[in-house]
Amino acid sequence: MGERKKRVLRLNFDRQVKVEFHGTKVTTDAGLLLYRELDDVLGLTSMSEKRLIEKRQGKNTTLSLLTQFRQSVFSRLAGYEDTNDADRLRIDPAMKKITSEKKSDRVGASTSQMGRFETDGLTLPKNLAALTDLSGQWIDRFNDRSELKHVILDIDSSESPTHGKQEGTAFNGHFGKNCYHPLFLFNS
Repeated sequence: MGERKKRVLRLNFDRQVKVEFHGTKVTTDAGLLLYRELDDVLGLTSMSEKRLIEKRQGKNTTLSLLTQFRQSVFSRLAGYEDTNDADRLRIDPAMKKITSEKKSDRVGASTSQMGRFETDGLTLPKNLAALTDLSGQWIDRFNDRSELKHVILDIDSSESPTHGKQEGTAFNGHFGKNCYHPLFLFNS
């Protein structure tokens, strides 16, 4: 009851997108829409256009560098660790909306396109230097728009069991086994 009375949330980067809760109707990576909205407000991924060099030449560039960069960034935010899922993500409704810069983009980059973009395009020496600087520039952009006086960081270790004597593991007396100890950082 009362759900129908709630207003629909519209996103500024694409006013055609409506965010509503319908329980059983779920878009796979819809949570990324909020990241894309933040990205649009701060202009984070669009900063890459001025800093990254386009390797491709000619007319065989259906997707822009920015669209491919967004697909790379937002797929990592969604937990996809490599480009293997790009063929599925390129047709995902949420991913198409958040990565495209033009309303006419019907699909994102395929697995082979993303592979070439990440292994050939982003690994150019000037692009590697730009990527190294870009994260700091993103932090600066956020800090310029924020009135934060202090930041509290909560750093926790998590146990990730390993088998044998793998490099980077340590014996954990509490768990009684060899473990990796990734650090998780929580910023409230």
